[in-house]
Amino acid sequence: MKQGARIAAGALAVAALAAAAGYWAGKRHTSGHPEATHQTVATAGDPAAKERRVLYYRNPMGLPDTSPTPKKDSMGMDYVPVYADEADEQATATKQLRISTEKVQKLGVRTEAARLRSLDRIVRAVGRIEPDERRQYAIAPKFEGYVERLQVSVTGQAVGKGQVLFEVYSPELVSAQREYVLATQAAESLPPAGSEARSGMQQLAAASLTRLRNWDISDEQIKALASSGDSRRTLSFRSPVAGVVTEKKAVQGMRFMPGETLYQVADLSTVWVITDVFEQDIGLLRAGAPARIKVNAYPDRVFEGTVGYVYPTLKAETRSVPVRVELSNPGMLLKPGMFAQVELAVAARGPVLTVPVSAVIDSGTRQIVLVQLAEGRFEPREVKLGVRSDDQVEVRDGVRAGEQVVVAANFLIDAESNLKAAVGGFAQAQPPAGETGARTAPASTGHRAEGQVESIDAGSAALRIRHGPVESLHWPPMSMPFQLANESLRKDLKPGAMISFEFVERGPGEWVITSVKPAAGSSIRSEAGAGAAAQAHPHAAHAGH
Repeated sequence: MKQGARIAAGALAVAALAAAAGYWAGKRHTSGHPEATHQTVATAGDPAAKERRVLYYRNPMGLPDTSPTPKKDSMGMDYVPVYADEADEQATATKQLRISTEKVQKLGVRTEAARLRSLDRIVRAVGRIEPDERRQYAIAPKFEGYVERLQVSVTGQAVGKGQVLFEVYSPELVSAQREYVLATQAAESLPPAGSEARSGMQQLAAASLTRLRNWDISDEQIKALASSGDSRRTLSFRSPVAGVVTEKKAVQGMRFMPGETLYQVADLSTVWVITDVFEQDIGLLRAGAPARIKVNAYPDRVFEGTVGYVYPTLKAETRSVPVRVELSNPGMLLKPGMFAQVELAVAARGPVLTVPVSAVIDSGTRQIVLVQLAEGRFEPREVKLGVRSDDQVEVRDGVRAGEQVVVAANFLIDAESNLKAAVGGFAQAQPPAGETGARTAPASTGHRAEGQVESIDAGSAALRIRHGPVESLHWPPMSMPFQLANESLRKDLKPGAMISFEFVERGPGEWVITSVKPAAGSSIRSEAGAGAAAQAHPHAAHAGH
């Protein structure tokens, strides 16, 4: 028994010596190689344990500075290692916004599912009423003469089809009438059979008749001339269509030359609306598409028309293309020169994935949609948009059908949870192990802490808080300055108050408090404890960063 006891005691002594030697060797190895402090080695008791890979070392105060090797900051604090598994979790958390259920209810957050639908669209533009060019007529005599008498003497007067506009005197016209009458009478007086003279008179009469018709003398006037046998001194010009006199150059007694326009008459029973459509919308329009027209003169009426033609030219000054809309004009209500509001219906290409327009947060350089992952948890996603309707917009990439997107209070969520920092995580690339040079640290969406208010700046939103450790940032207890997100947070703050607060990093080294409430139990140590901690860590309780 004594011999067994001696053997057991010797074994215990050897084991103790081995453990001490191992501890001394590990301590020496740790002090000589700082990286070893951030690695977990496999032990005999846990064969499945694996070595954790350090990606880089980040600034302990959250500043945008990293290092591929261990180092200290200007305050003497060690840089914090970032492991591969932690970086993946942090990258995932960076892209998400977490808001308490109470705040979600206060903000009035409302979501709607993204879904497939036919996205009918309305293109709106401003146009002007113009006469139908195909229904405009010019009255221009084809012979020289004088205006003998005006029957329609003012511009804008409505005229009927066949109504006399003016009477003219022309020596050429009188001569042609007499020639036609004499030739006709001579042909009738000569014997009908085999007479060359009769044939010649008939040809002369036909030539005179052709000249009168070429001068736009109506068949009615020619018949009256043939039946009476008397040439008339004046000839009446009539309106070829029912419409409105849009131009009148004729003055009583004036001389006119062949081809000179004396009157213009427009038929306004059908009018055009010429509207300018912007370049990005012109590819959606087709001839025959329906159009709705409104004018200020008749706010309670809507005129229906169709797209008649899309002009092939682009106005470089306005980057727009003229589009012609044709519509009837009952009662002549639409006047040339009026301005009109035009709505052009564009047929949908087919079902596309859409979200409400209010769901898109547009920064000018990117478009963001907040997707609800769970109650109080949102993920900002960058999306690519397509065509728009009045209240819906096509999403070509970034959201899947059925996902819930925030359609109300999304801008309030932006302010509440610092969406800018969350969106910044989209482009944050983790520096590979061993790469030199500074990298931007991953953005954070929010942090929690408890502390005591030391001072408040009455003239600004700045204050100083002595807070406890912040686990999400690996901060020790310290005293540092903060900013308030808004003035409403100041009501619960006064020097000496113990508070629990949430804060975000709005910019490098700029920490902003987003919510405050009285602390149920503070993690701030007493003055004595804080002094002891300051002696143990002389750089921990520095005044800001």
